[in-house]
Amino acid sequence: MADATTTTNGTGAAPAQPEHVDVLIVGAGLSGIGAACHLTMECPDRSFAVLEAREASGGTWDLFRYPGIRSDSDMFTLGYSFRPWKEAEAIADGEQIRSYIRETATEYGIDDRIRYGHRVVGAEWSSETARWTVTVERTDTGEETELTCSFLFGCTGYYSYESGYTPELPGIDRFQGTVVHPQEWPEDLDYAGKRVVVIGSGATAVTLIPAMAEKTESLVMLQRSPSYLLSLPARDPLAALLQRLLPERAAYAIMRWKNVLVSQAFFQLSRRRPELVRRLIRRGVTKQLPAGYDVDRHFNPSYDPWDQRVCLDPDGNLFEAMRHGRAEIVTDEIETFTETGIELRSGGELTADIVVTATGLNLRTAGDLQPVVDGERIDLSETVGYKGMMLSGIPNFAMSLGYTNASWTLKSDLVAHYVCRLLNHMRDNRYGIAMPRRPDSSVGTEPFIDLKAGYVLRSIDKLPRQGSREPWRLHQNYPRDVALLKRGPLEDEGIEFQPAAAPAHRAMVTSES
Repeated sequence: MADATTTTNGTGAAPAQPEHVDVLIVGAGLSGIGAACHLTMECPDRSFAVLEAREASGGTWDLFRYPGIRSDSDMFTLGYSFRPWKEAEAIADGEQIRSYIRETATEYGIDDRIRYGHRVVGAEWSSETARWTVTVERTDTGEETELTCSFLFGCTGYYSYESGYTPELPGIDRFQGTVVHPQEWPEDLDYAGKRVVVIGSGATAVTLIPAMAEKTESLVMLQRSPSYLLSLPARDPLAALLQRLLPERAAYAIMRWKNVLVSQAFFQLSRRRPELVRRLIRRGVTKQLPAGYDVDRHFNPSYDPWDQRVCLDPDGNLFEAMRHGRAEIVTDEIETFTETGIELRSGGELTADIVVTATGLNLRTAGDLQPVVDGERIDLSETVGYKGMMLSGIPNFAMSLGYTNASWTLKSDLVAHYVCRLLNHMRDNRYGIAMPRRPDSSVGTEPFIDLKAGYVLRSIDKLPRQGSREPWRLHQNYPRDVALLKRGPLEDEGIEFQPAAAPAHRAMVTSES
């Protein structure tokens, strides 16, 4: 899997050089396991290892353990393209997804390539050797070691695993009850018979409320402003029919493309006819609420659909809990916490034993990695994305980021496939270095992620930029990315290649098409 070489230091000792692998994958979550499988299938001649800072694989689906944790995308698109989702549920819970990821790793022989408790704390690129030197901290001992690789592949997701985002909450220290963030859910938290307030109106809150409502004495979702909610069946009857009539892979492929096209059409309609989509969503919400319910106050966002993500409510579970009086929504602002709950700006008060701060995530790029290229530290916020997966001025590096308007895995699958195409192209053409270029002044730049969600806006100045046209444009369009990443040219105006045997001082060879 790797080669280790030694050199004599003149005293008779021969210290071992850092272990070297062709590709080093950082992260053993949905993206990292998928990337490793693609390498196994498409680049069998390449050695690789997977570094995971935590002690278990699964990423998001192992970290989050709050009640009701589930996907907010259907599993026919959140599943891997190469391994069909076989369960009846289109919307799966966290345990099912975690098992799916781990079973995939076992099936493709990835388990023995994962090194747990290995946190990447530094990465330095040398053009002279065409290698990354990666510094790794052992989380159990604190010991630091080094590995080298020819290509570094970041599959760390887009948010910090260390802590979730909690805004400043006035008077929180006065509260005598329990405060918990969903990202740090205690295993022993007992909410049965308790008065619970969930702060937030996003996907996490929409998931938590129905899951907790059966046991709590009272349950309130406190939102400062509403979100769009869309109810869909957790099981797709078409999937069940196709699974009975067609071979497994054929049924999966049809369902995958059907769901891709439906979600893409909904997104495009939201962007082009936002008022129409707003009315359609409102009509669906109104049908599920008691007559006379104040829809305008609690379900009428101030922004257009898909300016922020649309929340999915499988089988209308949240609305069911509200209809039966097990949960309610309060739209207001926090004036201050008290010893027994929350005083609202309107003058009302919510009594609580437990407050759940479902207030979002802390974004980060490439696991907060600060790469050094030929002695110069790179500020990722000053780079420009290339095809949504590589960064200008950083050689032999890619990162896997999923879609914001569709399933994460749709994009991560394409990125992994593209990296394999790129590696094989470099091998076939005897290239040692592939480095994306920064676009010239004729190409405008804009924020990397086109969402107005709070978790994006808080971190937008720390993220890379994207260009106004290809190949620097980050598409939120799966069919378009299929054409670009699976079938598009590997050599274009946005990337430079250097022959493997070229001296370090030789100028980059530019390939255009």
